[in-house]
Amino acid sequence: MVAEVIISSSAKKLNKTFDYNIPKEIQEMIFIGSKVLVPFGRFKNLEEAHVVKIKDKSEFEIKDIAKVEIGLTDKQIELANWMARRYFCNMSECIKLMQTPGTRTKNVKNRIQDKTINTIYLKKDFEEITFDIDNKKIKSEKHVRILNFVKDNEGCTIPDIETFTDCSRAIVNTLIKNGYLESVQTKIDRNPLNSKKVEDTQNLKLTDEQQVAFNEVSDTIDKNKYKQFLLYGVTGSGKTEVYLQLIKKVIEQDKAAIVLVPEISLTPQMLDRFISRFGKEAIAVLHSKLSVGERHDEWERIKDGKAKIVIGARSAIFAPTQNLGIIIIDEEHDSSYKSEATPKYNAKEIANKIAKETNIPLILGSATPDINTFYDANNGKIELLKLTKRANKSNLPKVEIVDLKQELANGNRSMLSFNLYQAIEQNLKDKLQTILFLNRRGYSTFIMCRNCGYTIKCKNCNISMTYHSYENKLKCHYCGYEEKLVKKCPECGSDKIRYFGTGTQKLEQEIHKQFPQAKLIRMDVDTITKKNSHEEILNKFKNEDIDILIGTQMVVKGHHFPKVTLVGVIAADSSLNIDDYRATERTFQILTQVAGRAGRENLPGKVIIQSYNPENFSIQDAQKQDYETFYETEIALRKQLKYPPFCDIIIIGFNSSNEEEIRKVANIVYEFTIKNLDNEKFKIFKPMPSPIDKIQNRYRWRIIIKGNMDKEANNTLNELLKNLYEKDYKDTKISIDINPNNMV
Repeated sequence: MVAEVIISSSAKKLNKTFDYNIPKEIQEMIFIGSKVLVPFGRFKNLEEAHVVKIKDKSEFEIKDIAKVEIGLTDKQIELANWMARRYFCNMSECIKLMQTPGTRTKNVKNRIQDKTINTIYLKKDFEEITFDIDNKKIKSEKHVRILNFVKDNEGCTIPDIETFTDCSRAIVNTLIKNGYLESVQTKIDRNPLNSKKVEDTQNLKLTDEQQVAFNEVSDTIDKNKYKQFLLYGVTGSGKTEVYLQLIKKVIEQDKAAIVLVPEISLTPQMLDRFISRFGKEAIAVLHSKLSVGERHDEWERIKDGKAKIVIGARSAIFAPTQNLGIIIIDEEHDSSYKSEATPKYNAKEIANKIAKETNIPLILGSATPDINTFYDANNGKIELLKLTKRANKSNLPKVEIVDLKQELANGNRSMLSFNLYQAIEQNLKDKLQTILFLNRRGYSTFIMCRNCGYTIKCKNCNISMTYHSYENKLKCHYCGYEEKLVKKCPECGSDKIRYFGTGTQKLEQEIHKQFPQAKLIRMDVDTITKKNSHEEILNKFKNEDIDILIGTQMVVKGHHFPKVTLVGVIAADSSLNIDDYRATERTFQILTQVAGRAGRENLPGKVIIQSYNPENFSIQDAQKQDYETFYETEIALRKQLKYPPFCDIIIIGFNSSNEEEIRKVANIVYEFTIKNLDNEKFKIFKPMPSPIDKIQNRYRWRIIIKGNMDKEANNTLNELLKNLYEKDYKDTKISIDINPNNMV
């Protein structure tokens, strides 16, 4: 018997199968998906590989498989193969997403081992021990004290014994040596939910609209059918309660559920809701802020069927669930469901493929659906379920737009408009909470010399450095390079260095000045670097009488704070001015989502949006919280300009430290695409430097292609990559991305 294997390597030349003989003694252990160790090339160490096919013989002279380990299922291998072609990457890179975290064989020294502790038990029957005490075989009073303690606390540890009996480890070891006690290795679950304490809750009574949505999905579950639903509901309409009751139904049928959330910062509140309903044991959580050991243990609990509900970010879609019954993607419009790293997969596409193959429902939930999703819902590809009212009968907040041009004309150069200042002041008097949203971290977004116009840029990337006041440093948000604050212009020597733009640190400083009595907390990438820091910030804001939360977009989605009655948007234009066809869509989504944080209980909510472009339709529609009017305007523009959903945008990206080679390769690729793609179906733009043309000392070029990606085009582009990697372009790396989030 012969196995075709894929070597675990990101090298493009190794993205093919290799034949290995299966020794007779392990033939019954080898299946499609098995992880094996094989001798490869001239390498001394064995290489990790996965079996993708088994056949009777090979036309080559082949080596034996050295060792077999537990691997993936044939379904996972099939999915990895599909992903590799769909997302133009190595199959092994897709397989990595499905492996148990911390078990890659190549990193044997760093593999995550099960964490164990030594626990102490009585080895003899206690009556026998008592007899030995009476016969004075056990002479020490400390021995008796320890034996009595272990009798009452079997499974305790030696440190426990030392603490509670005031006896040394040496005495415990003597009792083990003499056969009275035994030490047993016990596995510890590294469960990230152990510290959570949440009161149990019961199902809430569903509103009429919630009940209709529940019934539609419930019917699909009963019929074991695949169906895709869009649960489109205003902020606070109770989408999560619908999720909870559907999952309860699935669990009662002994099936599992996957729930994806876009941000790690959303996970704590979502977890609290789920734990209160289902308990900690039923839930596994997966996201990047967990340690590798915690992810490993959660993965194993899912694989063993101990955890029936998986909650996590994008990569949780690959969790090894047993008997999956439903997939839910909350805040489905969020861009984080699309990976920017290889493999450049879209979790919504993966979820749809899994749901279709397992005949289960897929629910996409949002108050501001992705334009493409809503287009499919309007055209019958997805069933639309609407929730038009808030579940607790509270009203949507009143939204006010402030024209910052008028504020400047009136002499107000503060970051806060007069109206927002007054509203914050009133909220502080009323002891209510405020959220201030600014989607830029740092203090100043760029630094320029007013004498010569020189802008300080990163030495590795062609991008402005951002000033961070708390560390008094300049930082590049692309490569992480830092340098000390510049006081004199490197170009002309002038000391007329000025800071332009505004970030969350500067806003925090400004609020401190204007409202010194207010308690503030900030939430952005710079404040959540430590483990669980995102959860700590949210808990502090909710439970410790913090007056004002300042943050980037991680504060706008999904959170429920009963005392928040005011939301201020400092600069609504920041997302309008990006070089992307989705700029208006993202602006509308962010403004509507942040507005939804206000007035979620019985207290009325108020939102103040500050903008230099108050007449823009995305800002006007966000004020009315009117998604459907916004959608009609936006879809008409997309159709006219032929943007998604009316086509796909394919970016062929190049990066290299060799400027001459990158230009040469980009032109070769352009000629290939012109020759091999149907020019009537695809519009191919000439290769050009990317908007940010240098990152981490590597030049960046791109080719943009507009058209509908079909099987034929996919095959053509995969053939292109195969041909290029057979040629000797040592330095230039090529990637292909379909409908990327980031156009720069």
